[in-house]
Amino acid sequence: MIVKVTLRNLAAHKLRLALTALAVILGVAFVAGTLVFTDTMGKQFDDLFAKTGQDVAVQIRAKQVIKTDDGTDTPTVPASLVDTVSRIPGVARVHGEVNGFAALVGRNGKVVGGSGPPQLGVDWYPADPDDAVKSGRGPVRAGEVAIDDKAAEKAGLKAGDRTRVLVQGPPQDVTVVGILDRGNLMGATIVAFDQGTAQRLLVKPGRYSDITIAAQSGVSETVLRDRIARVLPSPSYEAITGTKMRKDNENEIAKLLSFIRTFLLVFAVISIFVGAFIIFNTFSMLVAQRSRELALLRAVGASRKQVTRAVLGEAIGVGVVGSTLGIAAGAGLALLLQQAFRAAGADFPGGLTFTYKPVLWSYAVGVLVTVAAAYFPARRAAKVPPVAAMRDDVAMPQRSLRIRLIAGSVVTVGGAVLSGVGLGGAPIALLGAGAALVFVGVAMLAPVISRPAVRVLGAAFPKLFRTPGRLATQNALRNPRRTAATASALMIGLALVSAINVMASSAKASVAGQVDKEFAADYMITPASPGLSPEEPAKAVRAVPGVELVTSAYQGRFKQGTDQHSFIATERPGDFVRAAKLTLRSGSANLGRDGLMVDESTATSEKLTVGSTVTARFADGGTEHLRVDGIYAKNQLLGARVLALPAYQAHSDHPAGLGLMVNTDKADAATKAGIERALSGYPNLKVQDQSDVKRSAQQSIDSFVTLLTVLLALSIIIAALGIINTLALSVIERTREIGLLRAVGTSRRQTRRMIRLESVVIAVFGGLLGIAIGVVFGVAIQHAVSDQGLNVLSVPVPTLVAYVVLSAIIGVLAALWPAWRASRLDVLKAIAFE
Repeated sequence: MIVKVTLRNLAAHKLRLALTALAVILGVAFVAGTLVFTDTMGKQFDDLFAKTGQDVAVQIRAKQVIKTDDGTDTPTVPASLVDTVSRIPGVARVHGEVNGFAALVGRNGKVVGGSGPPQLGVDWYPADPDDAVKSGRGPVRAGEVAIDDKAAEKAGLKAGDRTRVLVQGPPQDVTVVGILDRGNLMGATIVAFDQGTAQRLLVKPGRYSDITIAAQSGVSETVLRDRIARVLPSPSYEAITGTKMRKDNENEIAKLLSFIRTFLLVFAVISIFVGAFIIFNTFSMLVAQRSRELALLRAVGASRKQVTRAVLGEAIGVGVVGSTLGIAAGAGLALLLQQAFRAAGADFPGGLTFTYKPVLWSYAVGVLVTVAAAYFPARRAAKVPPVAAMRDDVAMPQRSLRIRLIAGSVVTVGGAVLSGVGLGGAPIALLGAGAALVFVGVAMLAPVISRPAVRVLGAAFPKLFRTPGRLATQNALRNPRRTAATASALMIGLALVSAINVMASSAKASVAGQVDKEFAADYMITPASPGLSPEEPAKAVRAVPGVELVTSAYQGRFKQGTDQHSFIATERPGDFVRAAKLTLRSGSANLGRDGLMVDESTATSEKLTVGSTVTARFADGGTEHLRVDGIYAKNQLLGARVLALPAYQAHSDHPAGLGLMVNTDKADAATKAGIERALSGYPNLKVQDQSDVKRSAQQSIDSFVTLLTVLLALSIIIAALGIINTLALSVIERTREIGLLRAVGTSRRQTRRMIRLESVVIAVFGGLLGIAIGVVFGVAIQHAVSDQGLNVLSVPVPTLVAYVVLSAIIGVLAALWPAWRASRLDVLKAIAFE
């Protein structure tokens, strides 16, 4: 019987449940799309690695002392090992590989790639199937390169064309002599040199990035690895099997995919969390509207458990249908993500990869969340007494708002405490859990808050809109739980968006303040992509009329004990102090060959004074005893450590350039144009004055905020669906009442206005609640990280006011269909409706 009742109710309330299912669909689509997309990326990377280095049995590489994400300062191995290893029994082939930064300049004078996928320079090796020539030939002398076919297409180049390649040194004028068939490189670009040139430009003569060894038939890679390990000249080098080499490459990609998956799933969880409010509200209203029907079920013998199962059965039906459609929608979302990554330069060809995991997780999330959200309404339905079937009006049992006030306060305070712990340096997951508890707690408190808030928000309605305005306010006040549950869904999305905007506004204000306070140079010259050697550009800029001072800066890392630290290195520390507006507290900027300056907080935490010695270990495994020559005031743009350039150069074949700072006698348009002309041969360099530096940083912040807002927009859309659903069900619930209003003279226009105003009150209440919470969170986060650069609090009042207006617009749009439906009710049928 219960199964039949469940199916009948699903069929009878198709329209009501369709909107609920839509909330499930959107949330599940985000989950399914994320998992399908990352599975597709993983499959394509697996295919790429499956074709790369399959004949490698052993690889010799230098042990990595410093962990880097950009590939700079990667230690190398001596070329002499090739002859040593080639004499080991079981070795079939030995090849010293070279790789590093090399950016191809296209026919249009612009650098190809650089917005994410790497720009790789390699040595061309005819025996390697990865270096198969598609047209032309391989490079055999300096000044010749071969490029991959995808890069050639993007650059508009073919064999025989002249172009330029940017490396960590002077730009190289080259001839493209061949096009390589490298297959799908996921947006990376390949420039291949002859081996001698590759060593000179990318690493160092007499050095290789690594050495790969192929084994003779019948020799296992583990046996060969052990033989090779015995001849390695230093513990700084290691021999690993080809299997481990490929596994390490896969693990690096797995970390990237894990980050992307986690990042997107956070927003999927937010959407599902918002959807749970909609599901809860919908089932609460459906149960309330069917209370007499449920009482009849109890009267004819249905037990409480059976009534509960009937309602949960409907929830399962909605969850299954919503999850199924959500998986289909998720495939579309995965395609959109694929296109977005292509637009960013990462080429993911082919179709999508489907595995069982997205399907399994989609159904698990969709069904479980729907059932969990419907559980309490189902339990409430089971409490309807059988005797209520004999009454004309049946009221669902409601708990006192006092209990909600106490419980909501406890949950909110608990969430705030947990959030505070998360902001204090504990795992970030605690911050997320605390925020979720705050949202739940405020949602529990919202019915108590809604009454005074709705009265204030709707106070002007009677004067402005007369009777429809008064009725709209009364309707919103009639059921504070329903009003609060509907508003809470919108609250979550706008709270997160508001918090992000507070942090973004604070970040932009902080950057502007830091540039004004800590940046004295007239111009900053920075690379648009990694791989800059400031030496040559600095010479060109110094020759520009009006240029007084050019200061080059490099960035690197060293280990101090077990801790890894970043530093900036410069060859002219005195000029650097002037250009960076560095305030020395003690000591001097005369660093010599092995001098170091640290900021005050570092000196205090590490108990350093002028004359102290710091033992630093660099990427090549070598150590330096650095002398502390100066202590300076904290400088957010500069960082905590400034190192003498010779100390860095002693341990890096190609120190990573950070940029140039330029001081002139007159910072005007003519001077800037002269600097840009001097750097015309370096298309990856960007010249910025102080206003440009601020604008560039602020644009980056704005772009990130836009991305987050777009991802959060789905939760706001789901909240809007919740308002539509609530109003639609409310119209059904008040059918007889609306019919009576129409009978006593209320026009269709007035009826539509009443519904719209009710929607606006609910939406604005939710928006204001969310904005208030978002501002509190934003201020708390800014305060917690104020010592990490976010030292200026800025609340974007105009933006927040715009969000209030947006809330009202959402309310108007959400009410369009319910208002139209209410105005079209047949008056006689509505009056007779039970």
